[in-house]
Amino acid sequence: MIKLAIFASGNGSNAQNIVEYFKNNNEINIEAILSNKIDAYVLERAKNLDIPSFTFNRNEFYNSESVLDILKEKEIDFIVLAGFLWLIPDYLTRYYPNKIINIHPALLPKFGGKGMYGDHVHHAVYNHKEKETGITIHYVNERYDEGEIIFQAKTGINADDTPDTIAKKVHALEYKHFPRILEKIFLGQKFNKH
Repeated sequence: MIKLAIFASGNGSNAQNIVEYFKNNNEINIEAILSNKIDAYVLERAKNLDIPSFTFNRNEFYNSESVLDILKEKEIDFIVLAGFLWLIPDYLTRYYPNKIINIHPALLPKFGGKGMYGDHVHHAVYNHKEKETGITIHYVNERYDEGEIIFQAKTGINADDTPDTIAKKVHALEYKHFPRILEKIFLGQKFNKH
């Protein structure tokens, strides 16, 4: 059994999509949802989905290994970042090399880095008059959005698109591809990066 922990900072729609995708999977199980915000809606989703949840503050995350202790206790094999906004500390990237996976709402290396998350990304794509955008699923290293790219999916941007409509297109790609690509990673299957 492959055991996952999901880290999320906000609403948690991607986290819920992943939980529901793997609900009846005999090989992959979501063991925990962790958040750095005690009022994040993802915690309500975790309760509704009957998934144990944990919260931590900045000091616990960066100046102790209490989060790693939770992951070890749960025997976590992979960490999935689903809208998690903090940089992952070295002790976690060392303990889980190529076992922490993030989704970014743009085609990296464009529109990545500190502060580039959620609507900030969609506004940047819009303001740069890009012809396409998409998602990037990548391994996490010690720098924001610079880990090895695993998979990208693209969507076109029309002249009448707004940051909101761009966001909707990107969310559709996230929901469609993220769980499927995660499953392939966890089960060691080969697939095309694009």
